[in-house]
Amino acid sequence: MKLKHALILLLLAGISASQAQMVTPEKVKVKGGEIVIQPITHATLVLTYQKKNIYVDPTGGAEAFKGLADPDIVLITDIHGDHFDLKTIEAINTTKAVFIVPQAVADKMPVTINKQKLVILNNGDKNMQLGMSIAAVAMYNLPGAPNANNHTKGRGNGYILVIGGKTIYISGDTADTPEMRALKNIDIAFVCMNLPYTMDVNSAAEGVLAFKPQVVYPYHYRGQDVNKFKSLVNAGNKNIEVRLRNWYPEAK
Repeated sequence: MKLKHALILLLLAGISASQAQMVTPEKVKVKGGEIVIQPITHATLVLTYQKKNIYVDPTGGAEAFKGLADPDIVLITDIHGDHFDLKTIEAINTTKAVFIVPQAVADKMPVTINKQKLVILNNGDKNMQLGMSIAAVAMYNLPGAPNANNHTKGRGNGYILVIGGKTIYISGDTADTPEMRALKNIDIAFVCMNLPYTMDVNSAAEGVLAFKPQVVYPYHYRGQDVNKFKSLVNAGNKNIEVRLRNWYPEAK
């Protein structure tokens, strides 16, 4: 009996720890209701609108999404494991999900994925899903940079979503590119920053100051000083709201 009791306590402790790790979601009022933004970890997040769920670069296994509804759309930006995690894709319930992916990811998708639910977007392509506009934009490291070969132009996608009248930019792994600087009318931006894979805090701040989103969340920032990023952005434009959230809840 003592052993059984101990096992029950361990199970409950594990559940509580898992639930405690999930960051409090953000809610943004839009036409038709609200968008719920749920940070998961690193480059992974979930957007919910009118009970439709968009999983962005799902990683972390099924446990990372405990308590969240199954995805209706899965967006994948690139082939690297912190964006394209086959174990997680196979662990979560994607039976009703449409996958929006670049060609390089489509080439690596398992045969178990229903190809009729696979939508391939190249840079510049657009698609409508569940009343939401999804556009693929270039994400890459700048030619000539030491990390240029990590992310070559045309392989991966950033995404621009229009949901409930709000325009949302998800950068994926990118440098401070001309395409990012040229973005217009972005309401909410998720912008990466971590060397040597993407860009440093200074470059991320300069890019954000160029395209002027109303709200920006630094994400994919492991090891970077996001408080410095906030200071740089606000020093350059006090009207851009920088929201710092914990994308690494497992860190002690």
